[in-house]
Amino acid sequence: MKRNVLLVSPRIPTTYWSYKYALPFVKKKALLPPLGLLTVAAMLPEEYELRLVDMNVAALQRQEVEWADMVFLSAMLVQKHSFEEVVALCRDCRTPVVAGGPYPTSSFDKIEGVDHFVLDEAECTLPEFLRDLEQGQAAPIYRAEGKPPLSLTPLPRFDLVDVTLYESMPLQFSRGCPFGCEFCDIIEMFGRKPRTKDPEQFLAEVDHLYNTGFRGSLFIVDDNFVGNKNKVKELLPHLASWQRAHRYPFTLSTEASITLAQDQELLDLMVGAGFTMVFIGIETPDAKTLAMTHKTQNLREDVLESVIRIQKRGIEVSGGFIVGFDGESGDIFERQRVFIQKAGISTAMVGLLIALPNTQLYRRLSEEGRILTESRGNNTHDLELNFIPQMPKQELLRGYKWLLNEVYAPRKYFQRSLTLIKRFAEGKQERVVTAQAAAAQAAAAGGIDPDRITRAVRLRDAVALLRSLFRQGFSSYGYHYLRYLIRVLAVDASLFPQAVTLAVRGHHFIRITREIMRADAFRSMIQETLAILRREIEFLTNTQMKIHRRDLEARIRPILLSVRRAYRGLSRGVQTIVGDAFLDFERRCQHLLQHTRPSYG
Repeated sequence: MKRNVLLVSPRIPTTYWSYKYALPFVKKKALLPPLGLLTVAAMLPEEYELRLVDMNVAALQRQEVEWADMVFLSAMLVQKHSFEEVVALCRDCRTPVVAGGPYPTSSFDKIEGVDHFVLDEAECTLPEFLRDLEQGQAAPIYRAEGKPPLSLTPLPRFDLVDVTLYESMPLQFSRGCPFGCEFCDIIEMFGRKPRTKDPEQFLAEVDHLYNTGFRGSLFIVDDNFVGNKNKVKELLPHLASWQRAHRYPFTLSTEASITLAQDQELLDLMVGAGFTMVFIGIETPDAKTLAMTHKTQNLREDVLESVIRIQKRGIEVSGGFIVGFDGESGDIFERQRVFIQKAGISTAMVGLLIALPNTQLYRRLSEEGRILTESRGNNTHDLELNFIPQMPKQELLRGYKWLLNEVYAPRKYFQRSLTLIKRFAEGKQERVVTAQAAAAQAAAAGGIDPDRITRAVRLRDAVALLRSLFRQGFSSYGYHYLRYLIRVLAVDASLFPQAVTLAVRGHHFIRITREIMRADAFRSMIQETLAILRREIEFLTNTQMKIHRRDLEARIRPILLSVRRAYRGLSRGVQTIVGDAFLDFERRCQHLLQHTRPSYG
């Protein structure tokens, strides 16, 4: 049966991860398209008419929902608010909703308004749902007991998106992770035994992406790319050969465990294939905390030495860091700052610990009676905790805000970026042997040696540099920015394009940090204002026999107007962060006025 199906990816809020303020430098709308929905689209019957709306590049229009016979909706926890808005619109249009992905899978029992939940991995549950749908007996919930082989995964439907709107494009090689970190939900969703695609299948996907015309950053979205090292080592020589044959159209990045640094052969293979960045969950420099949270893979070798080893191979390390673990003392914030600075990790994603649903951490804290609420998935902007920490909450939040301000102070950020550039330069000599081997292999294959290719100064790079010089050079941190670029030229001019990329990324981080602090100050202000309003109303109703509402409103209205003016004076980015808090403030104010003791006429 022919059906009109609209696939929708909800908005991702502006966070450190969104790179919202860096994307305009390269004229892009969003970081990545929704790979999950593009893969699901490829599993739908050929007779279905498909459209995809990524709300991170375009607004969802009512007529699009009305066109659809059903809406397929997938989201991560951080997209919860936008997910709920889409569901409400679908209900208003009376369009059935089919939901799946990480957020629905972990929280389907708490989500309202969805007609059908197709949970876990779509390779297992979607065919069953489609069969029942065609027979007119689709059930409310579909779950999978096992984990499907990735050989069942089809080529993503990249034709449903405009690839020119995205800074990077995603592909997946594996699912699952062999480690058992207490706070991680990946092992709960995808299991402890990594499943992979074979080289032929993955390279077919790379070819498929290449044929779209996209060139640039390819992000392999695996949560631990090196979870099965044997399979990765089997893939990488094929990927390197493909890159050579196609003149290196993609720069590769991924996520991995720190164990990558302890395998020299694996590092060399990744360099040869064209990897330039890897995200690693470092979490904390405290060994006791790592042991307590079962992140023992970070205890096998000194983490700082591991990071430096990867950097000297020419691969940037982006790091994840967390504060709020049990047993942490007040010095953890300074220890985190020192480690991040020494490590030269320019992209340091520092967040508050959150207890995600269906994790070991969540179950333990539930048993201890310490869960307060469900997390919204944003551990950098909310400045709230969904559990009772061992460290006093206010001390933890003060320390976290101090750490963010330190890490993303412009001078500190550009110092770290320069440290990274210096390690790239230092590692050049160490890469000579690998380069010679790659050259011999490339010559034998009739290809091109990657170490003999100087990165082409494309028009996009030149435009990004000009925008960077104009916007950052004349910014409040322009001195630190220009000093950094000059010092990079003195270290190694050939690394200047990478240095500009780090600088542009820094613009996003610096601006986001300032917005977080302004948002936090605004939230504190409206909390204090509510307290003032309560005291004002209490004073008036206790000291006067008869109060007219107009007199009460006349006393309170200037306070409300002052808050509204303050809100309108915030930047759009800060308004986005505090919008819910401001609306809640308005509702509370109306509630106070309407429920004041009736001692007036």
